[in-house]
Amino acid sequence: MRHRWILPGLLLVALTACQALAGPPAPATPTPIRLPMGYIANVQFAPFYVAVEKGYFAQEGIELSFDYSFETNGVQLVGAGQLPFALVSGEQVPLARAQGLPVVMIAQWYQRYPIAVFALAEKGIRTPQDLRGRKVGLPGFFGASYVGFKALLYASGLRDEEVEAVDLGGFTQVAAVKEGKVDAAVGYINNEPLVLRRAGLAVNVIDVADHTALVGNGILTNERTIRDHPDLVRRFLRAFLRGLRDTLRDPKEAFEISKKYVEGLSGENEAAQWEVLQATLPLWQAETPGRSDLRAWQEMVTVLVRMGQLKEPGDIPAMFTNAFVEELWPLVERGR
Repeated sequence: MRHRWILPGLLLVALTACQALAGPPAPATPTPIRLPMGYIANVQFAPFYVAVEKGYFAQEGIELSFDYSFETNGVQLVGAGQLPFALVSGEQVPLARAQGLPVVMIAQWYQRYPIAVFALAEKGIRTPQDLRGRKVGLPGFFGASYVGFKALLYASGLRDEEVEAVDLGGFTQVAAVKEGKVDAAVGYINNEPLVLRRAGLAVNVIDVADHTALVGNGILTNERTIRDHPDLVRRFLRAFLRGLRDTLRDPKEAFEISKKYVEGLSGENEAAQWEVLQATLPLWQAETPGRSDLRAWQEMVTVLVRMGQLKEPGDIPAMFTNAFVEELWPLVERGR
């Protein structure tokens, strides 16, 4: 009799483990979700393309569409509860909460802050101290590039007046550096420096993440969604994490999938865009992808206060949660 009970017990354990990995049954009617991306279609969104193409979002009962419109303010829409999720850069969270928007980062997708200062090698700019007395171009005095630039100065003991910041009035950093309008410029480490190198130019790069820890890009939701619809958060993140896992394990497959969603990944641009994906992968890697570090949030807020963009730090622990990724990633990592 005892042998008759052992097998069902083992089956129950196995079924329970499988259910934990797969999650609860998906809703009979798919949930449509429009996701503001904050940028044009790009290979950097490969984990989402992979997750859609492999049916991970569909398996979670989610019908995902991508919103690349520059006019769409994802932070405001999520903060107001009009949309459940958006992709944002880390500094947007404390700035939004200071305006009374109850937004929360649920997955810090970029584990390293992706901003860098770059210059032609002939300029001799190799360290932050080499920026003293130089002109540094920025696309504008806003956003991740501006925050990263200021954080680099503060971490290196440089005063604002020691470096001439130049507002380029747009994303023209590559041209400004090539034409000598500025000595250096600020941009994304997986973008502008690669463009210059492909043009045959020797480039020096100062990686902001090597000098200070800041919060990189991530997935945003709001307190109400977490409170009232935690299952939706789990389903969305589980699909995304499966796409991220597959992208990290097989970048070539992810690149091929991305061709369906992004123009310019084939032909003469294919090699260049493959370089972009390769340069981006290290920015995502972590023991627990998506997890935030409290110290990075504290440093981010300190920089924003010093810049005058925040009057006071606010409730830093309320700005993010690791609960979902810490629950889901071990299961996703072990899954097929």
